[in-house]
Amino acid sequence: MRTPLLCLSALLVSCAAEVPPPGDLLKSSKDRITQAAPTADVDQAIDDTTRFGFDVYRKLPADENLAFSPWSVVTALSMTYPGARGTTQAAFEQTLHLSLPADRYHRAMNTVDAALESRGQGAAGRDGKPFRLRSNNQLFTQKGLPVLPGFLDVLAQEYGAGVRQLDFQAEPEPSRKKINDWVSTNTEGLIPELLAQGTISSDTRLALVNTLYFNAAWKNPFAKEKTGPGNFTLADGSTARVEMMAGEDVELSYGTLDGVEVFDLPYQGDEVSMVLLVPPAGKLAELEQQLDGVKLRALVAAATPRTAALRMPKFEARTQAQLDEILKALGLGVAFSGEADFSGMTSEGGLAITAVVHEAVVKTDEAGTEAAAATAVIVGRVSLPEYLEVNRPFVFVIRDRATGAVLFMGRLSRPATLGN
Repeated sequence: MRTPLLCLSALLVSCAAEVPPPGDLLKSSKDRITQAAPTADVDQAIDDTTRFGFDVYRKLPADENLAFSPWSVVTALSMTYPGARGTTQAAFEQTLHLSLPADRYHRAMNTVDAALESRGQGAAGRDGKPFRLRSNNQLFTQKGLPVLPGFLDVLAQEYGAGVRQLDFQAEPEPSRKKINDWVSTNTEGLIPELLAQGTISSDTRLALVNTLYFNAAWKNPFAKEKTGPGNFTLADGSTARVEMMAGEDVELSYGTLDGVEVFDLPYQGDEVSMVLLVPPAGKLAELEQQLDGVKLRALVAAATPRTAALRMPKFEARTQAQLDEILKALGLGVAFSGEADFSGMTSEGGLAITAVVHEAVVKTDEAGTEAAAATAVIVGRVSLPEYLEVNRPFVFVIRDRATGAVLFMGRLSRPATLGN
C-alpha cells in the first residue's frame, strides 16, 4: 500500500492564480470539500487514470521528442464526466478505466489535488524562486446558459473550479483570447496560446480548462561549468554530439528491471522526482508498449538509493496535440457525436464535445525542471553503478512519490545537437 495522504488543508485553485479569470462570476453555493478519500480509493483512482494516461501516450506521435501531462488531461475530462448521462457517461467510465463509483472517484481526485498543492514547502524552484506545483481548474460558459446546480456543485466541491461566463456566441474570438491569456498567466507564459483560432466558435457553450505548472530545483543541481559535449545514441543506431550535464555526487535511486535502467532523480524536498526509463538500444518502442501503472511502480521499486557520478542530456520537449481522434479510438466517440448526452450539465440539448486540446512543455537543465501543461475540453453544438550515463533514447516521467500520480511524461529521442 502506498503512503496515505495526510494533508488536505491547501486548495489548489484559490491560491494559484494572481489574476482573476475573465468573465462574469457564477458561483456554486458549495465550498471545496477538505475531507480526505480513503487511501484505497486514492490508490485505485491513480491506477485507473495512469492506465488511461499511457493509453493516450501510446497514440501520440512516435519517434520524436514528446511532452504530455496525463494529470492535466485526466483532470479536464474528469470535470466533464459529471455532466454526462447514459451511454455518454458509460463511455467516460470505460475510456478513463474508472472502477470506483463516481462520487468516490471525484473525492479521490480532490484528495490527490490537495496533496499535490502541499508539496515543496520550503523548497526552491529551478529559477531560484520558491518551488511551484499548481493546478488550476476553470469552467467557462456561454452567458445565460442554464448550468445545472448539481454539476456546478461537483466542480466546486471536488475540483475547486469556478465558473465564468463569456459571450462565445457574440464574441468567439475575444473569448478565445481571454481564455488563452488566463492559461498563459497560470503557466507563467510557457503556454501562450492553447486554443488556436477557430477552436472557439459561436456554437461553443462550455470550455472546461485545466492548467498545471511545475517549477523545481534538483536536490543536487548540476554545475554548469561541468556541462560539455557527449555522445547520445539515437534510435537508428547513429550517434549525435549533445550537451551533457555532469554531476559528481548526485543522490538518486538507480536499478535495472528486465534490461531497463531506472534513474530516479529527486527534486528539493524529496516529494517529487523525475524518473528516466532507459531501455536497451533499439527497445524504446517495446518498453512504451509495456508501460502502465503497475509496470511503472515495479520499475521505480527496482531502484535503490545511492550517490553516484551522473551524466545526462539537457533537454526541452514541447507537444501540441488535438486529442479528439485519440479519445474516440479509446472509446469516447459518443461524446463527440450527435448521440452525446450532457444533460447533467445543462438543460440545453444538442451538445457534444467539439475539441479536446492539450499542450505540454518540459524544460530540464542543470538547475532543475520547469514544466507546464494545459488541457481544454470544448463543448458546443454539433453540427546506480560508480559511473552512470544516460546516452540513448528514454522515457521520462515526473511523478508525485507518495501518491504515484503521473504529472508529466514524455520521450527524448533526439536531443538538440551541439551547434544547433
